[in-house]
Amino acid sequence: METLLSKEMFPAMRDIVIEDDEPVDNIFSEKQQRLLTETLNTAWDSKGRTFFTAANVGIFYALHEPPLVPDVFLSMDVQPREEWDDKDRRTYFCWEFGKPPEVAVEIISNRKGGELSRKFSNYARLNVWYYIVFDPFGALKKAMDGEIFRLYELHRNTYSPMKDFWMEEIGLGIRLWEGEYEGWQATWLRWCDERGNLIPTGKELSEMALQQVESEKLRAENEKARAENEKVRADEAESKAQRLAEKLRALGIDPDAR
Repeated sequence: METLLSKEMFPAMRDIVIEDDEPVDNIFSEKQQRLLTETLNTAWDSKGRTFFTAANVGIFYALHEPPLVPDVFLSMDVQPREEWDDKDRRTYFCWEFGKPPEVAVEIISNRKGGELSRKFSNYARLNVWYYIVFDPFGALKKAMDGEIFRLYELHRNTYSPMKDFWMEEIGLGIRLWEGEYEGWQATWLRWCDERGNLIPTGKELSEMALQQVESEKLRAENEKARAENEKVRADEAESKAQRLAEKLRALGIDPDAR
């Protein structure tokens, strides 16, 4: 993969702050971030394409510019290095990965983040194809026209809201879901397939596997019961035939005669 900068132009890693120990906004946002990254890593069928998804990780896109730090991002057709010891491998440097991510997600918790202003234009300038804004607490209710979720697509260096939930170039959809995640009942943002079916969590996969085992067990038990019932009916039919043959013999008729 070609990089955006030549090796000679790479910045000195010692001069870049990649970890500032800033906390996540709130517990819900932390859970929502993990829900989005977990489902992709656990159960998404990416059709053989490699990908990298992360939560609250900086995207360094230009020299002498502070990073963009989306709540969640997804980058397609990239493969992170396995070693994490070096500083240049512990965050998302566009010149290392050779491209910006295709998807950025912002979870709004207050009016100070600039999700519909500063970050809106920054992600467009970075050429992020899809920008997703989730406002679970209604902090930007007026600006969002009462909506809590919007999916934007990049057109001519600016974002336009999508009417659909399906991101064709990625092969992935996103929608709202009412349900329980890690003991919290709420409205969540969930990845989905083209038909709107949710990409399952690890727990949901386990539950589905358990249900399948129970279903197979029940089917086997039903088959066994059916076979036993068939045997009982066969035995009853044979017994009835024997009694009838005995009655015929008592009347001097050979039931075996042809």
